[in-house]
Order: sequence, then structure tokens, then C-alpha cells
Amino acid sequence: MASGRCFVAFLIGFFLTGGVETHPAYESLKPQRVYFQSRNFHNILHWQPGRACAGNNNIYFVQYKMYGQRQWKNKEDCWGIQEFFCDLTNETSDIWEPYYGRVRTTSAGIHSGWTMTRRFTPWWETKIDPPLMNITQVNGSSLVILHAPNLPYRDQKGKTEPMENYYVLVYRVFVINNSLQTEQKVYEGIQRVVEIEALVRHKGSCVVADIYQPMLDRRSQRSEERCVEVP
Repeated sequence: MASGRCFVAFLIGFFLTGGVETHPAYESLKPQRVYFQSRNFHNILHWQPGRACAGNNNIYFVQYKMYGQRQWKNKEDCWGIQEFFCDLTNETSDIWEPYYGRVRTTSAGIHSGWTMTRRFTPWWETKIDPPLMNITQVNGSSLVILHAPNLPYRDQKGKTEPMENYYVLVYRVFVINNSLQTEQKVYEGIQRVVEIEALVRHKGSCVVADIYQPMLDRRSQRSEERCVEVP
């Protein structure tokens, strides 16, 4: 009922202002805050409803293009949807190129204008998740095995491409002693297998790691702690 009242108010404003597309009532349907959110090159377009009340009868249409192209392309899977997001990972797979996305709203046959993102370049803007980490015990030492996050891209053999194909990655490993409330960085480098001697001697020691991208001076969040319990 509330969404119906809001839409009636919108229609009144629409006709009182002559039905011109540039008037405030028409503009109030336009999607707000249209932006890309990118993690590990999974590039998702997000938006919020327009200033007019968001009812269940609102549907959205998504287009995209590469910078320099004149023609916008329809995203068929996001053409007439009710969600507030659209996966454009495959359409933005040339990660060094800049892209734009845009969204419009249709409500009861009335179309809003398009709202466009700012320029988006996946290589520059994607955020990398923390490394995946496993710990095994070998001859009294701990081997920390690190893996960069998975990417959505595959090579010609169907294997997932490693993150190292796109960035120089520096892994940083820290040992935290919870009982003493101390932290020590024990490794920083490009190797993905790190040996930590005598970790098992210290009860309550935990290991965390992150990834540093020197070219962008950017760090991932830390991984979850992996702790060693000594009986």
C-alpha cells in the first residue's frame, strides 16, 4: 500500500510538470550511487533506488561499455531485474582497460534517465583478499603454505590463472603469542612456503598473513589466525 501511494504521488508530480524528462519528478526515479565493487577481479555493479519510493514494481536495466567506445551494450542477464546489483565480471575481463556501467529504472511503464558510474579500471581498483594459509609440522618446524585468492579467469587449458600473473605479490607472515601479547613479523617476500622454526614450543602461538602489492602500495586484510596448541 505504501509503495502504491508513493507511486501515485510520483505520477501526480509527473503530469503536473508536463511529463518532461528533465523535471524533478522524473529525475527522482533515477538510480542513485551507481558504482563498481571489485574483489579479486570479480566486478559487480551496485546501485541504490532513486529518491522516489522503491516499490516492488521497479525494475532495472544495465548497460556497459569500454572507455572510448561510443555504443553502449545491454547486459542481457540484468535487463529488467529487481535486484540492486549486476555481475559484469565477464564484460570487464580486460583488466587494464577502463569501463563504464549505467543503470535506469522503469516503474509502471515510465522510464528514468540513466545513471552512470565513474571510470572503472579493474587492475587499479580491485581489492585482494587475504591469502589462504595452511600449516603443517615437519621435523619440529612449521611450514606455512600460502595461496593467493582465486581469480575468475582460466587459461587455455582450463586452469585458474594465478594472481601472480597480474601483480607482484609480497607475502608477510606474523607470529602472535597470545599469552605474552606480542607479535613478530617472521617473513616478508615472494615465496609461498615459509618455514618457521620451533613454533610448536610456544603454547598459544598463532600465525597470520597478508599480501602486499608494491606497485600499488596496497595491503590486503589479514588472514584468519591459525593457532598451534601444545599439550
